[in-house]
Amino acid sequence: MIVVAAEQAGKAIGRIRMHRIPDVSRESLHSFITQAIEPGSTILTDGWEGYIGLEAKGYIHEVRVIKGSGTTAEKLLPRVHRVVSLLKRWILGTHQGAISPEHLDYYLDEFTFRFNRRTSRHRGKLFYRLLQHAMAIEPVKYGDIIKHIRGPKKLNHNI
Repeated sequence: MIVVAAEQAGKAIGRIRMHRIPDVSRESLHSFITQAIEPGSTILTDGWEGYIGLEAKGYIHEVRVIKGSGTTAEKLLPRVHRVVSLLKRWILGTHQGAISPEHLDYYLDEFTFRFNRRTSRHRGKLFYRLLQHAMAIEPVKYGDIIKHIRGPKKLNHNI
């Protein structure tokens, strides 16, 4: 499961956040929201019960129930649906649909990084910001990145 937050910037999409979550429980959703969204923000969601209680955490919660509204999810939550469509298109176009679940978090991080800098006026700072982010997180060992790949198969030399 992937949860997506898209900032409203007028009619456009501002910054985004995406994260893989183990389930759509209240704990998982609230954890993502508190990490990704500033308290006091207005959060638009569908009618899923996992979002109940956001007001107690300092958010303004606006529910848009799809069932019975006579409209589609794309119309009620257009920014999130646009981001998900762009993510799918990016995965199919860039990675030819061949992504591994072990690396999904890295793909989400890369897409988010690129999306959030798409309108940057200072493109020269892109590499500088990448270095800043790289220094702010713990290093990942090479073995952890390729843990799903097994070593080379041994050849049978008996001829």
